[in-house]
Amino acid sequence: MAQTRIATPDLVTNSYFPALAAEELGVYRGEGLDAHVSLLPSLEAVNALRDGAVDFVAGGAHTTLLAFAGWKGAKLVVTLSQGTPWLLVLRADLPARRGEVGAVKGLRIGAAPGPDRAFLQLLREAGLDPARDGISIAPVPGGTARDASFGVLAAEALERGLVDGFWANALGSETAVRRGVGKIVVDVRRGDGPPGAGQYTFAALATTDALIEREPERVAAAVRAIVRAQRILAADPARATEVGRRRFPPSAAELIAAVVERDLPFYDPVISEPAVAGMNRFAQAAGLLAGPVAYDAVVATRFRPLWSG
Repeated sequence: MAQTRIATPDLVTNSYFPALAAEELGVYRGEGLDAHVSLLPSLEAVNALRDGAVDFVAGGAHTTLLAFAGWKGAKLVVTLSQGTPWLLVLRADLPARRGEVGAVKGLRIGAAPGPDRAFLQLLREAGLDPARDGISIAPVPGGTARDASFGVLAAEALERGLVDGFWANALGSETAVRRGVGKIVVDVRRGDGPPGAGQYTFAALATTDALIEREPERVAAAVRAIVRAQRILAADPARATEVGRRRFPPSAAELIAAVVERDLPFYDPVISEPAVAGMNRFAQAAGLLAGPVAYDAVVATRFRPLWSG
């Protein structure tokens, strides 16, 4: 059996966690797949998908467009977690109120390539301009290395005073909050920020049209595995800890179950038409998409029955 290769731009995260949990809890194996999730930076991951070096990418749905212009040649097959998965965390000593996007004026914000597009759109919709308002946006030190997991590094950079805040996943934000160095200012999935910011993108599993046509049952098996992993986590969030202990740094491994339990409402496999429409509007605003694209040009609808098990 050939190995099924799954790339993800952040391994130590709650956002793409069902893809990793499906491996570490033996769910892929139960579906007849020898699957392995490995870390690749966002652009490299989607380029590897395009070039046939990997079979799937578990990442932000909109990043597929970096290698597949106009959604030509690739499709989304299942949602890993719903909604824009990144949060804005600022230094704990700053007088920023919850939902106050303007608190970033004059600050150094860490944001990874890919997620930074969503942050820039958030600023635009909040009436902010990085140049005019003195907002510095860049990856945190070491954040673009091939083996980097951005959220955890961002929390460390905040603790060391290298940034004033960051835009990263909930595991990174939980790390900063528990260490007492940061506070969550904007969580767009839970309604903070401009209307619609929570629907810029979502975490999804993407693959190529070629693989869907050539091996539809392998794709179906991967979809079933994600759905099963989400249900396992919903039934017993503590199982996230055993996954984390195998693949995460120790400190993150002990946090993941609490973050997963809080995020359970977002672990829904359905790719809805409103979610795709919202993502495509964001992609147009970010310069990733020339115009509207039909739902079935983005989503492999043949696998839709599997989302409900």
